[in-house]
Amino acid sequence: MSTVDSVEWTVERAQAITDQIETVIVGKREAVELVVVGLLCNGHVLIEDIPGVGKTMLARALAAALGARYRRIQFTPDLLPADITGTSIFNQKTGEFAFRQGPIFANVLLADEINRATPKTQSSLLEGMEEFQVTVDGATHELERPFFVIATENPIEYRGTYPLPEAQLDRFLMRISLGYPSPEDEVVVLERQVKQHPIHSVHPVVRKEEVLRMQESIRDVHIDPSLKKYMVDIVAATRKHPLLALGASPRASLGLMRTGQTRAALRGRDYVLPDDVKALATPVLGHRLILKPEARVREGDMASLVNGILDQVPVPAV
Repeated sequence: MSTVDSVEWTVERAQAITDQIETVIVGKREAVELVVVGLLCNGHVLIEDIPGVGKTMLARALAAALGARYRRIQFTPDLLPADITGTSIFNQKTGEFAFRQGPIFANVLLADEINRATPKTQSSLLEGMEEFQVTVDGATHELERPFFVIATENPIEYRGTYPLPEAQLDRFLMRISLGYPSPEDEVVVLERQVKQHPIHSVHPVVRKEEVLRMQESIRDVHIDPSLKKYMVDIVAATRKHPLLALGASPRASLGLMRTGQTRAALRGRDYVLPDDVKALATPVLGHRLILKPEARVREGDMASLVNGILDQVPVPAV
Protein backbone atom coordinates (compact mmCIF):
# COMPACT_ATOMS: atom_id res chain seq x y z
CA MET A 1 0.00 0.00 0.00
CA SER A 2 1.40 3.40 -1.02
CA THR A 3 1.73 6.26 1.45
CA VAL A 4 -1.22 8.08 -0.12
CA ASP A 5 -3.43 4.97 0.02
CA SER A 6 -2.32 4.35 3.60
CA VAL A 7 -3.25 7.91 4.57
CA GLU A 8 -6.66 7.60 2.92
CA TRP A 9 -7.31 4.34 4.73
CA THR A 10 -6.26 5.89 8.05
CA VAL A 11 -8.50 8.93 7.48
CA GLU A 12 -11.47 6.67 6.79
CA ARG A 13 -10.96 4.63 9.95
CA ALA A 14 -10.25 7.68 12.13
CA GLN A 15 -13.38 9.38 10.80
CA ALA A 16 -15.44 6.35 11.76
CA ILE A 17 -14.02 6.41 15.29
CA THR A 18 -14.69 10.15 15.63
CA ASP A 19 -18.27 9.79 14.36
CA GLN A 20 -19.01 7.11 16.93
CA ILE A 21 -17.63 9.20 19.79
CA GLU A 22 -19.64 12.22 18.63
CA THR A 23 -22.88 10.32 19.12
CA VAL A 24 -22.07 10.64 22.83
CA ILE A 25 -19.90 13.80 23.06
CA VAL A 26 -21.83 16.57 21.30
CA GLY A 27 -20.28 19.73 19.86
CA LYS A 28 -16.68 18.99 20.91
CA ARG A 29 -15.20 17.81 17.64
CA GLU A 30 -11.84 19.50 18.16
CA ALA A 31 -11.35 17.85 21.55
CA VAL A 32 -12.51 14.49 20.20
CA GLU A 33 -10.06 14.77 17.30
CA LEU A 34 -7.23 15.55 19.72
CA VAL A 35 -8.01 12.38 21.68
CA VAL A 36 -7.97 10.35 18.45
CA VAL A 37 -4.67 12.04 17.54
CA GLY A 38 -3.26 10.99 20.92
CA LEU A 39 -4.35 7.40 20.32
CA LEU A 40 -2.81 7.24 16.84
CA CYS A 41 0.43 8.79 18.12
CA ASN A 42 0.69 5.94 20.64
CA GLY A 43 0.68 8.57 23.39
CA HIS A 44 -1.54 9.45 26.35
CA VAL A 45 -3.90 12.34 27.07
CA LEU A 46 -4.66 14.36 30.21
CA ILE A 47 -8.11 15.97 30.30
CA GLU A 48 -8.25 18.84 32.75
CA ASP A 49 -11.78 20.10 33.24
CA ILE A 50 -14.66 20.56 35.65
CA PRO A 51 -16.93 17.62 36.60
CA GLY A 52 -19.86 16.68 34.42
CA VAL A 53 -18.68 17.73 30.96
CA GLY A 54 -18.20 14.21 29.59
CA LYS A 55 -14.61 13.19 30.35
CA THR A 56 -15.53 9.66 31.45
CA MET A 57 -18.03 9.20 28.64
CA LEU A 58 -15.42 10.22 26.08
CA ALA A 59 -13.10 7.46 27.29
CA ARG A 60 -15.92 4.89 27.32
CA ALA A 61 -17.09 5.88 23.85
CA LEU A 62 -13.55 5.60 22.46
CA ALA A 63 -13.09 2.12 23.92
CA ALA A 64 -16.48 1.03 22.57
CA ALA A 65 -15.65 2.36 19.09
CA LEU A 66 -12.41 0.36 19.14
CA GLY A 67 -14.00 -2.78 20.53
CA ALA A 68 -11.18 -2.59 23.07
CA ARG A 69 -10.83 -3.63 26.69
CA TYR A 70 -11.76 -0.67 28.90
CA ARG A 71 -10.92 -0.25 32.59
CA ARG A 72 -11.54 2.67 34.91
CA ILE A 73 -9.56 3.46 38.06
CA GLN A 74 -11.02 5.92 40.55
CA PHE A 75 -7.96 7.52 42.11
CA THR A 76 -8.30 8.17 45.85
CA PRO A 77 -5.79 8.96 48.63
CA ASP A 78 -5.90 5.37 49.92
CA LEU A 79 -5.24 3.77 46.52
CA LEU A 80 -2.06 1.67 46.44
CA PRO A 81 0.28 0.91 43.52
CA ALA A 82 -0.73 -2.77 43.67
CA ASP A 83 -4.34 -1.71 43.12
CA ILE A 84 -3.24 -0.51 39.69
CA THR A 85 -0.52 -2.88 38.52
CA GLY A 86 -1.70 -6.07 40.22
CA THR A 87 -0.12 -8.33 42.79
CA SER A 88 1.26 -11.83 43.33
CA ILE A 89 -1.04 -14.16 45.27
CA PHE A 90 0.01 -17.46 46.81
CA ASN A 91 -1.82 -20.47 45.38
CA GLN A 92 -2.13 -23.08 48.10
CA LYS A 93 -2.90 -25.85 45.62
CA THR A 94 0.22 -25.39 43.51
CA GLY A 95 2.40 -23.98 46.26
CA GLU A 96 3.45 -21.13 43.96
CA PHE A 97 2.75 -17.43 43.60
CA ALA A 98 0.46 -16.44 40.73
CA PHE A 99 0.27 -12.93 39.32
CA ARG A 100 -3.15 -11.35 39.31
CA GLN A 101 -3.38 -8.53 36.81
CA GLY A 102 -4.51 -5.09 37.89
CA PRO A 103 -6.72 -2.72 35.90
CA ILE A 104 -3.71 -1.28 34.07
CA PHE A 105 -3.92 -4.35 31.83
CA ALA A 106 -6.37 -2.76 29.43
CA ASN A 107 -6.39 -1.14 26.00
CA VAL A 108 -8.08 2.07 27.11
CA LEU A 109 -7.43 3.00 30.75
CA LEU A 110 -9.31 5.86 32.39
CA ALA A 111 -7.33 7.26 35.35
CA ASP A 112 -10.15 9.27 36.89
CA GLU A 113 -9.16 12.21 39.12
CA ILE A 114 -5.54 11.12 38.96
CA ASN A 115 -4.37 13.97 41.19
CA ARG A 116 -6.31 12.58 44.19
CA ALA A 117 -3.87 9.71 44.67
CA THR A 118 -0.51 10.01 46.41
CA PRO A 119 2.63 10.55 44.30
CA LYS A 120 3.72 6.97 44.99
CA THR A 121 0.50 5.63 43.49
CA GLN A 122 0.59 8.06 40.59
CA SER A 123 4.11 6.91 39.74
CA SER A 124 2.91 3.33 39.31
CA LEU A 125 1.61 4.39 35.89
CA LEU A 126 4.94 5.76 34.66
CA GLU A 127 6.52 2.52 33.47
CA GLY A 128 3.37 1.41 31.69
CA MET A 129 2.89 4.75 29.96
CA GLU A 130 6.46 4.96 28.71
CA GLU A 131 7.58 1.35 28.23
CA PHE A 132 4.22 -0.46 27.87
CA GLN A 133 5.09 -2.89 30.63
CA VAL A 134 4.84 -3.18 34.41
CA THR A 135 7.25 -4.73 36.87
CA VAL A 136 5.85 -6.43 39.97
CA ASP A 137 8.00 -8.35 42.45
CA GLY A 138 10.90 -8.32 40.01
CA ALA A 139 8.89 -9.84 37.15
CA THR A 140 8.09 -7.81 34.04
CA HIS A 141 4.68 -8.13 32.39
CA GLU A 142 3.95 -6.75 28.93
CA LEU A 143 0.85 -4.64 28.34
CA GLU A 144 -1.36 -5.43 25.39
CA ARG A 145 -1.23 -2.95 22.50
CA PRO A 146 -2.81 -0.56 21.88
CA PHE A 147 -2.44 0.86 25.38
CA PHE A 148 -3.92 4.33 25.82
CA VAL A 149 -4.26 6.24 29.09
CA ILE A 150 -6.84 8.99 29.46
CA ALA A 151 -6.34 10.73 32.79
CA THR A 152 -8.66 13.36 34.23
CA GLU A 153 -8.29 16.01 36.88
CA ASN A 154 -10.41 18.85 38.24
CA PRO A 155 -8.60 22.20 37.86
CA ILE A 156 -10.83 23.97 40.39
CA GLU A 157 -10.83 21.81 43.53
CA TYR A 158 -7.43 21.49 45.22
CA ARG A 159 -8.44 20.15 48.65
CA GLY A 160 -7.19 16.59 49.11
CA THR A 161 -5.22 16.54 45.87
CA TYR A 162 -1.58 15.90 44.99
CA PRO A 163 -0.31 17.86 41.97
CA LEU A 164 1.18 15.70 39.27
CA PRO A 165 5.00 15.88 39.28
CA GLU A 166 6.75 17.19 36.20
CA ALA A 167 8.04 13.72 35.28
CA GLN A 168 4.51 12.39 35.05
CA LEU A 169 3.09 15.42 33.25
CA ASP A 170 5.81 14.98 30.66
CA ARG A 171 4.56 11.44 29.98
CA PHE A 172 1.28 12.84 28.68
CA LEU A 173 1.44 13.70 25.01
CA MET A 174 -1.26 16.36 25.32
CA ARG A 175 -3.41 18.16 27.85
CA ILE A 176 -6.85 19.16 26.64
CA SER A 177 -10.16 20.40 28.00
CA LEU A 178 -13.78 19.98 26.90
CA GLY A 179 -15.53 23.00 28.41
CA TYR A 180 -19.24 23.67 28.64
CA PRO A 181 -21.39 22.81 25.62
CA SER A 182 -23.24 25.57 23.82
CA PRO A 183 -26.96 25.93 24.71
CA GLU A 184 -27.89 24.37 21.36
CA ASP A 185 -25.58 21.40 21.92
CA GLU A 186 -26.87 20.96 25.47
CA VAL A 187 -30.41 20.66 24.12
CA VAL A 188 -29.17 17.91 21.77
CA VAL A 189 -27.62 16.14 24.77
CA LEU A 190 -30.98 16.19 26.56
CA GLU A 191 -32.84 14.93 23.50
CA ARG A 192 -30.44 12.02 23.01
CA GLN A 193 -30.84 10.86 26.61
CA VAL A 194 -34.65 10.96 26.91
CA LYS A 195 -34.94 7.16 26.82
CA GLN A 196 -31.40 5.82 27.21
CA HIS A 197 -27.81 6.98 27.19
CA PRO A 198 -26.27 7.01 23.69
CA ILE A 199 -23.18 5.25 25.04
CA HIS A 200 -25.14 2.00 24.76
CA SER A 201 -25.48 2.50 21.00
CA VAL A 202 -21.76 2.93 20.29
CA HIS A 203 -20.39 -0.07 18.41
CA PRO A 204 -16.92 -1.12 17.24
CA VAL A 205 -15.91 0.36 13.88
CA VAL A 206 -12.26 -0.79 13.87
CA ARG A 207 -10.35 -3.73 15.26
CA LYS A 208 -7.45 -3.41 17.66
CA GLU A 209 -5.13 -4.76 14.97
CA GLU A 210 -6.24 -1.94 12.67
CA VAL A 211 -5.41 0.64 15.32
CA LEU A 212 -1.84 -0.69 15.45
CA ARG A 213 -1.69 -0.50 11.67
CA MET A 214 -2.95 3.10 11.76
CA GLN A 215 -0.26 3.98 14.31
CA GLU A 216 2.37 2.61 11.97
CA SER A 217 1.02 4.40 8.89
CA ILE A 218 1.19 7.78 10.64
CA ARG A 219 4.98 7.55 10.69
CA ASP A 220 5.10 7.54 6.90
CA VAL A 221 3.74 11.11 6.71
CA HIS A 222 6.53 13.33 5.35
CA ILE A 223 8.10 16.10 7.45
CA ASP A 224 10.35 18.60 5.71
CA PRO A 225 13.72 19.09 7.47
CA SER A 226 12.94 22.80 7.85
CA LEU A 227 9.78 21.88 9.79
CA LYS A 228 11.74 19.64 12.13
CA LYS A 229 14.02 22.58 12.87
CA TYR A 230 10.93 24.77 13.35
CA MET A 231 9.62 22.36 16.01
CA VAL A 232 12.97 22.30 17.79
CA ASP A 233 13.20 26.11 17.66
CA ILE A 234 9.77 26.42 19.29
CA VAL A 235 10.74 24.03 22.09
CA ALA A 236 14.11 25.76 22.53
CA ALA A 237 12.33 29.12 22.85
CA THR A 238 10.43 27.81 25.89
CA ARG A 239 13.74 27.09 27.62
CA LYS A 240 14.90 30.71 27.23
CA HIS A 241 11.60 32.46 27.95
CA PRO A 242 11.96 35.07 30.72
CA LEU A 243 8.72 34.01 32.46
CA LEU A 244 9.44 30.29 32.50
CA ALA A 245 11.41 28.44 35.15
CA LEU A 246 11.24 25.19 33.18
CA GLY A 247 10.91 24.80 29.44
CA ALA A 248 9.80 21.79 27.44
CA SER A 249 11.89 18.63 27.16
CA PRO A 250 13.00 16.83 23.98
CA ARG A 251 9.94 14.64 24.47
CA ALA A 252 7.92 17.73 23.56
CA SER A 253 9.74 18.00 20.23
CA LEU A 254 8.88 14.37 19.52
CA GLY A 255 5.30 15.11 20.54
CA LEU A 256 5.04 17.99 18.09
CA MET A 257 6.41 15.79 15.33
CA ARG A 258 4.08 12.83 15.95
CA THR A 259 0.96 14.92 16.49
CA GLY A 260 1.82 17.01 13.43
CA GLN A 261 2.07 13.87 11.32
CA THR A 262 -1.25 12.59 12.66
CA ARG A 263 -3.10 15.87 12.16
CA ALA A 264 -1.82 16.06 8.60
CA ALA A 265 -2.95 12.50 7.92
CA LEU A 266 -6.42 13.11 9.37
CA ARG A 267 -6.76 16.01 6.95
CA GLY A 268 -5.89 13.81 4.00
CA ARG A 269 -2.29 14.94 3.54
CA ASP A 270 0.87 12.85 3.45
CA TYR A 271 2.99 15.85 4.48
CA VAL A 272 3.06 18.20 7.48
CA LEU A 273 2.48 21.96 7.28
CA PRO A 274 3.48 24.71 9.75
CA ASP A 275 -0.23 25.14 10.54
CA ASP A 276 -0.30 21.58 11.93
CA VAL A 277 2.49 22.47 14.35
CA LYS A 278 0.84 25.74 15.40
CA ALA A 279 -2.53 24.09 16.02
CA LEU A 280 -0.98 21.49 18.33
CA ALA A 281 1.59 23.65 20.16
CA THR A 282 -0.63 24.52 23.14
CA PRO A 283 -1.97 20.98 23.83
CA VAL A 284 1.53 19.51 23.50
CA LEU A 285 3.56 22.21 25.30
CA GLY A 286 1.22 23.88 27.79
CA HIS A 287 1.39 21.29 30.58
CA ARG A 288 5.17 20.94 30.27
CA LEU A 289 5.95 24.57 31.12
CA ILE A 290 6.48 25.94 34.64
CA LEU A 291 6.22 29.64 35.36
CA LYS A 292 8.71 31.43 37.56
CA PRO A 293 7.35 32.37 41.02
CA GLU A 294 7.30 36.07 40.20
CA ALA A 295 5.38 35.35 37.00
CA ARG A 296 2.56 33.50 38.74
CA VAL A 297 1.18 36.73 40.15
CA ARG A 298 0.49 37.91 36.63
CA GLU A 299 -0.21 34.46 35.23
CA GLY A 300 -2.47 34.53 32.21
CA ASP A 301 -3.72 31.89 29.88
CA MET A 302 -0.95 29.41 29.06
CA ALA A 303 -2.23 29.35 25.49
CA SER A 304 -1.43 33.06 25.21
CA LEU A 305 2.13 32.42 26.36
CA VAL A 306 2.59 29.61 23.82
CA ASN A 307 1.06 31.74 21.07
CA GLY A 308 3.49 34.51 21.97
CA ILE A 309 6.37 32.08 21.48
CA LEU A 310 4.93 31.01 18.12
CA ASP A 311 4.82 34.64 17.04
CA GLN A 312 8.53 35.01 17.80
CA VAL A 313 9.79 31.90 16.00
CA PRO A 314 10.19 32.35 12.21
CA VAL A 315 7.93 30.10 10.17
CA PRO A 316 9.75 28.13 7.46
CA ALA A 317 8.60 28.36 3.86
CA VAL A 318 7.63 24.78 3.08
